Amino acid sequence: MPGEPLAVHPLSFVLQTRGWGKAEFARLMQKHGRTLGIPLATNRTTVWKWEQGQEPDADAQRVLADLLRVPDEQVRAEGWPRWLPVWEVTGLTAPWTEAGTVEALSDLVGSGRMDRRGFLTITGAALTGLAASWVDAPSAFASALGGDRVTDTMVSTIEQRICTLRTLDDQLGGARLLEQARGDLALVTGLLSGGRYTDRVRLRLYALAARVSHLTGWMAYDAGLRSAGQRYYVGALRSARTAGDDAFGAFILAEMGVHVSEAGRTAERVDLISTAIDNAPHSLSPCTQSFLYLHKAEALSRDGYHRKAGTALNRATSLWERDATEENPDWLDWFGEAQLRSTEGKVLLRSGQVERATSSLETSVASAAPRDKAVRSSRLAEARLAGGDLEGALDAANHGVGLLEDSVSSVRALDRLKEFSARLEPHKYVPSVREFRERLQELPVVI
Repeated sequence: MPGEPLAVHPLSFVLQTRGWGKAEFARLMQKHGRTLGIPLATNRTTVWKWEQGQEPDADAQRVLADLLRVPDEQVRAEGWPRWLPVWEVTGLTAPWTEAGTVEALSDLVGSGRMDRRGFLTITGAALTGLAASWVDAPSAFASALGGDRVTDTMVSTIEQRICTLRTLDDQLGGARLLEQARGDLALVTGLLSGGRYTDRVRLRLYALAARVSHLTGWMAYDAGLRSAGQRYYVGALRSARTAGDDAFGAFILAEMGVHVSEAGRTAERVDLISTAIDNAPHSLSPCTQSFLYLHKAEALSRDGYHRKAGTALNRATSLWERDATEENPDWLDWFGEAQLRSTEGKVLLRSGQVERATSSLETSVASAAPRDKAVRSSRLAEARLAGGDLEGALDAANHGVGLLEDSVSSVRALDRLKEFSARLEPHKYVPSVREFRERLQELPVVI
C-alpha cells in the first residue's frame, strides 16, 4: 500500500510482519515473561525506545527470543539486533528455477517496502552463496500458467515505461519515483504468475522483470533504503538468470557490491566483482567490460589495495577508449565519460593524488545528469578541501545543495553532503562555512 509506513529498525520489521502494535507487543512480552518466571515492565514507551536504538536488557531479550522461537545460542552468538528473525530473504532460499524466481518476485511485491534502514540484510556467507548460486544455476524452461495471453505489444509498452522511468530517475532522483517502479514490478510479476505467453514472450518478461527489479532496487538505494534495495537486486539477479542474461547478472553483482562496501564490508565487494568478471560471458562489449573493471578498481581502492586498483582502473580506461563496433546493452546506456571520471577521481583521491583526482571529478560533475551532479558534488568538494581550496570546496558543495533545493530528491546525495559538512569542523567559524551548513540544515528530506 502506498501509505504503509516503512520499517526503520529490525524490531519494527518484526512487529510489522506479525501485525503487532507497540502496546499489543508490550502486553505479549509481559504475558510471555510471566510464563518464563521473568517479570517485565515492558510498555509502549519501552518498545518505542528499543525501536530508536536502545538495547533491551538481558531478561527482555531472553523473553523476546523465546517468544520468537530463536535459539539461545543464536542470541549469544549474533548479539542485538542481529539475532532478530528479519534477515531471511525469499530470494536467497527459493530454488533457482522459474517457479523460484516467480516466488522471489512475488515476495518482493508483497513485502519489498519493508526496509531495515542502516542494516544490510545480505552479508557474509549469504552474499557469497548468492553469487555462487548465480554462477551454478541452470536456465529455466517455460511453464505455461493459466490466464490471459501476454502479447509482444504489451511487453514493449512496459519496456518503454521502464525506459522513461530510468530517464526521469537521472533527472529527479529515485526517492520521488520509487512507488512507480514498485507498481511496474507488481505488474510484470502479475503477468508472469498469471499470464499465458509464448516461450519468446516469457524470456522477454523475465528480462523485463530483471530490469525493473534492478531499477526499483537502485531507487531504493538512492532513497537511503539499503536493505530493501538489496532485496530488489536479488530479484533482478534471479530474473536475469532465468532469462539467460548472464551479462546483466554480472552487472547486478557489481552493483550489489556498492551496497556492502558503503557499509564497510569492502572485502566482500572485491569478492563479488571478481565473481562477476570471472563468470561473465566472453562476448561482453568493451564498454560492459570497462564498467566491470571500473567497479573492480573502486572495490580494491576501498579495500586499501591502491596499486591493484590503479591496474584495474587503467584496464577500464583502455577498454572504454577502444573503438567498439558492438552495440551496447540498453541497461548500460547511461554509462559514459562522467561515470568513468567519477570513479577515477575517487580512486586517485584515496591514493593521495589530490590534484589529478580534483581534475577528474570536475570533469565528471560537469558532464553528469542532475541527480549525479548532486551526488558527486560532495566528492569534488572533498577533493578541493584536501587541496587547500576551501572556497572552491564550498562552491561545489553549494552546487549540490542547490540541486536538492530545486529539483533533485536523493537521500544519498544529502547524506554525502552531510559527510562533507563534518569535514568542515576545523573551519566552522568561517562565515561561508556557517552559511553552507545552515543551508544544508534547511533541506527537506523526501523519502
